[in-house]
Order: sequence, then C-alpha cells, then structure tokens
Amino acid sequence: MPPAALALASPPARTRDVTPAVVLERLRAALPAMAGRAAILDQQPSFPSEDIAVLRHIGALEVFAGDAPTPLQLMEALRLVGRANLSVGRLFEGHINGAKLVSWYGDDFQRRRLAQDLENGALYGVWNTEPNPGARIIRGGKGPILAGYKCFASGAGHVDRAIITALEASGARRMVVVDGADAARADPTGWKVRGMKATLSGLYNLSAIPVTREALLGEAGDYEREPRFSAGAWRFTAVQLGGAERILGLIRDHLTAATAGVHMVQRARFAGAVAATRSAWLWVREAALRAEAPNAGPDEIALVLMTRGVVERAGLDVMEAAARLVGTRAFFMECPIDLACRDLALYLRQPGPDKALDRAAEAFLERDAWSDDRLW
Repeated sequence: MPPAALALASPPARTRDVTPAVVLERLRAALPAMAGRAAILDQQPSFPSEDIAVLRHIGALEVFAGDAPTPLQLMEALRLVGRANLSVGRLFEGHINGAKLVSWYGDDFQRRRLAQDLENGALYGVWNTEPNPGARIIRGGKGPILAGYKCFASGAGHVDRAIITALEASGARRMVVVDGADAARADPTGWKVRGMKATLSGLYNLSAIPVTREALLGEAGDYEREPRFSAGAWRFTAVQLGGAERILGLIRDHLTAATAGVHMVQRARFAGAVAATRSAWLWVREAALRAEAPNAGPDEIALVLMTRGVVERAGLDVMEAAARLVGTRAFFMECPIDLACRDLALYLRQPGPDKALDRAAEAFLERDAWSDDRLW
C-alpha cells in the first residue's frame, strides 16, 4: 500500500516511458514559479508542499531517484532545483539519497516497494544526526522497537519514508526504514534558523516504532560503506552550486539595472564571482562523472571531498561579492539576495566541511596529483 500521505496528493505524471531529458525540460519550466514561492515559505516557515507536488507531478521524484539519468542529468536536476529554492533542493537531494540506499542495500521486497512508492510519488529522506544518547534498537514486548530521536531531520512529519540509522545492542549501526510523515512525532519548534527554514528540519520521535524484518535495510555498516558514503556527497554540492548560481544571477540583475552604470572595480569583483562559480561547476561536473563510475574508489572520494571545499569557497566568494556590489540593499529582508545568501550560508555548514577538506588535502599530499592522471 502506498504511504497514507500520498492519498491526498495529486497523481504524478506517467513517467514510465518518459526520459530524464523530458523531465528536465518540465523542471526548467516549473522553476520560476518555485523561485517565486521561496520568499513566502521563508517569511511564514512551512513545508514546501506545493513545490514537492510539482516535482511529483512532472516525474522528477520518480525519474531522478532511479537508474535512468546519466550523472550529468542528475547533476543538472539537483543544480536547477537548488537554484530555485535551496530548501526544496535539500529535500530533493535527500529523497534521491534515500532511494539510492534502498536500491543498493535493499532486498527484493524493499526494492519492489521502492518502485511502487516512486510510481505513487512518495518522498524519501535520510536522517542520521541525533541527540544523545542516539537512536537505538531495543527489546520491546512484541519484538524489537526503536528508542530515541533524530534531529536536523529534514522534512520531519512530511517525508513518507525516512531511512534512519540506529544502534543495535551489539553496537552495530543499522539502517531502518520508518514512516516519516507522522506529524505527532515531529517537533519543528527547535528549527529556529536564519536560512533553510522550509526544510522544517526538526526533531522526530522514534520511540516504540516496531523494527520488523521488512524495516531493516542492509547489513551493519552499510550506511557508511565506501565509496558510496563519501563519494555520494557530490550530489549535495550540486544543490549548493545552484544556490551560488542563484546569487550570481541576482547580482547580475542588480548591476545591469543600475542607473549609475557599472565601474571597473565592480566589473572586476563580478568577474571574480563568475570565475569562482564556473570553476565550482567544473569540479562538480567532474565529481559527478567520477563518483558515479563503476570503478569509483579512494581517488574519487578524494576528488569529491576537494569538490566540497571548492564549492564552499565559491559560495563564500559569491556572498561576499553580493554584499560588496549590492551594498545595504542586499540585507533588506524583502530582497531576494538576502534570502539566497541566508539559505546558502547555512547549507554550506553541513556536514563538517573543514573535516572533509582536511581529508582531501591528506589524499592530495600523499599522492602526486599532477603526475597521476587518475587522482587529478
């Protein structure tokens, strides 16, 4: 049976015979309206139900969570949604991540259920972060149950199926598929942030949820199994890149509309922002191709980790350019640059960017990247 939340949703477009290229065209057409709704979702923080319904209806939730798209098509979809609204992009990327985990590690039943869920327009998510003492699998009266909470749970109370991690009594970490749409278990009140408000990344109470055989996903350690765990981070860099491109476009709009004209220093600052963003695009593109290759390994992990640092630096550079080139107007709440910068500033903080860059630097120091074509 499909998740109960789907009963009220508009039925998705038939996507079985629709190519990723067709869905990308539908997505491009839907993005202006999605970008236009971002300010309302920020001012009155609420889950972007309309935007998720659009992604469902045009087939993006089904097609881009499957095997049909090429790495570059998937990159384009993530980047475009991130450019329209980073909160929606975060949810979209989490959906793809969750579907991939089931596809990689699920048994026949779980993969069949995934296919049915995607056809019905279900939204998946992945929740790993947790407050102490963490999510646990404990003994209940009728079998194993969950205990504990997840925090920073994007879409808590709205995601149809969430992939969570929990510790068994042995200390092994397992993935469990749970219903993430139970509003009574969700507490968004602690998500008091300046950006990414519409993700509603609050607490989710896992207490007493049964852990059936069908709910257990994969084996112990599969969630962090390499190279998929670290190399898969390229997907959220694509969303972040879209956020940086959004700011760059808004800067250009401001400069081209300036009645006083644009002087040399402004053009130089703008050129630097363009170069940083385009360089990040090239890194993300290479990371997508390499990370999704069948022979991906430690070198691809190093490349993706370095890509995270490149995208972060580009995002910071573009936000600084916005402050300098637009000035005080960029900080007014009704200015779209303000929202775009607040969202990107928060998204770039997750998860552990300094640790990722340090791991990348170690790998590039250990190997001569300039004489080793594979690493470079």
